[in-house]
Amino acid sequence: MIRIGLAGIGFMGMIHSNAKVTAIAARDPKKRSGDWTMIQGNFGPRGRQMDLTGIATFASAEELIDQSDVDMVDICLPSDNHTDPVIRALEAGKHVLVEKPIALSLVDADRMVAAAKASGRMLMVAHVLPFFADFRFALDAIRRGRFGRLQAAHFRRHISPPNWSDAVADFEKVGGPLIDLHIHDTHFVVVACGMPRRLTSVGTRRGEMVTYVSTQYDFGPDGPAISATSGSLSASSRPFTHGYELYFEKGTLFYEAGQPLRVFTSEGIETPALAGGDEIDSFTAEIGAAVEAVTTGQPSALLDGILARNALALCMKEGESVRQGVPVATA
Repeated sequence: MIRIGLAGIGFMGMIHSNAKVTAIAARDPKKRSGDWTMIQGNFGPRGRQMDLTGIATFASAEELIDQSDVDMVDICLPSDNHTDPVIRALEAGKHVLVEKPIALSLVDADRMVAAAKASGRMLMVAHVLPFFADFRFALDAIRRGRFGRLQAAHFRRHISPPNWSDAVADFEKVGGPLIDLHIHDTHFVVVACGMPRRLTSVGTRRGEMVTYVSTQYDFGPDGPAISATSGSLSASSRPFTHGYELYFEKGTLFYEAGQPLRVFTSEGIETPALAGGDEIDSFTAEIGAAVEAVTTGQPSALLDGILARNALALCMKEGESVRQGVPVATA
């Protein structure tokens, strides 16, 4: 059994605790005692009273990392506090799963990737989107050529300004909607299609923070035409939404959150039955993939640290394009 130490008990830490953890780290003594009733997020259940019998508790991530009976550290700390704990854990000989984004700067992301290479341990980044049933179906269709070659695609992801956590709205802590929200789709684009050679973005800003982005990715004259929109401009009465439209040679996939995936072909419209459609199931599958990677010694292609670094790089380039008003090369 892989012994998991969970560092950070906020909303994502609570979701990740569905795995079989053997230790947790939280600064708040109430959380260390099992009182998680104050936790809430933008989906899923609220926190509740937890039975932590048999689970070791620590007041800091550093204390947890230093434990010899922890094989993998699952870091769900705030985004601006990923780098040092990740590097410390890798240098201590632990495998690491860290919640997305990998970091808030490419310098820090590259330090983490380098630390993983030097330690010989796995650095995995918890980008959950490829584990959602509808996106898993899309990725499989792209990779297997189920409907022929992918010709074009559009991804969208929109929320109202976040009010469930003061930290989520703090640009310095989470990077704003571009890095905290849009990175889901840049990661999926990199996983499914690789890195574009350049991109062009327009958007809105509040100071230096990009609040809405519309991007066209350039994969060259023979590559697919890929675009994405994302941001936090929706009115508070509009619920969070995300989805995609994928255009293949022999079919079209259309997905909108809250509605079944539809597949359009020359033979008609199909609504495929998808297993594991629950959001929490997707996170469970994500953590299961990390555990399997550590157990087998075979890295997970979907959780790869370099892919997560490249997804962050795309977000950075999109912000650059918005601010400068010009296309930007990604290399």
